[in-house]
Amino acid sequence: MDAAPPSAAPLLCLSARRLVQVSVPAVMRRHESRFTLSTCDRRDRVWRRRGERSAACNILQHDRFGSGSVMVWGGISLGGRTALHVLARGSLTAIRYRDEILRPLVRPYAGAVGPGFLLMQDNARPHVAGVCQQFLQDEGIDAMDWPARSPDLNPIEHIWDIMSRSIHQRHVAPQTVQELADALVQVWEEIPQETIRHLIRSMPRRCREVIQARGGHTHY
Repeated sequence: MDAAPPSAAPLLCLSARRLVQVSVPAVMRRHESRFTLSTCDRRDRVWRRRGERSAACNILQHDRFGSGSVMVWGGISLGGRTALHVLARGSLTAIRYRDEILRPLVRPYAGAVGPGFLLMQDNARPHVAGVCQQFLQDEGIDAMDWPARSPDLNPIEHIWDIMSRSIHQRHVAPQTVQELADALVQVWEEIPQETIRHLIRSMPRRCREVIQARGGHTHY
């Protein structure tokens, strides 16, 4: 299934450092995530009082992967999405990011949108490496400045969560890495575009909550 064509609708974008309206044809939010064959949903349950959902005492940050795993990359915008790219074995280096993602996926998407395309990506080492920054500059692709350690601000994190729940709720769970990769591609393509639009349009609320929390946890 080919990626949906991007839209030319303007989008309201806000930064946690300052609230500004940016009128651009499209902002692509992109990110990579890792999914595992483990049937655990990686959620810890706690009893809490009303209003304490985002309290630090009720949040446990961890990063663990069991059994086989698959790393994928995807980009979303108000009017469409890229194809989901499954990263083969090995870590994501700057060269791989340029050759497997920026060149074959981001560049064509930006070209379809035209002037005003803006790329949202975090500050992971491959993303900010010189070879990748040079590629974006040579291609005339602008990237949004992104505050460090700000997952609450990226709506694609909710897409990863939707996909993870969908995989683990299947009657027959993937048994191999290849089955997991195939299932992830299918789930990605089945997510309604309206779900993506709703998440992207939550950006003003996300930024307001981050500011009110002084950079702390929010319900996002």
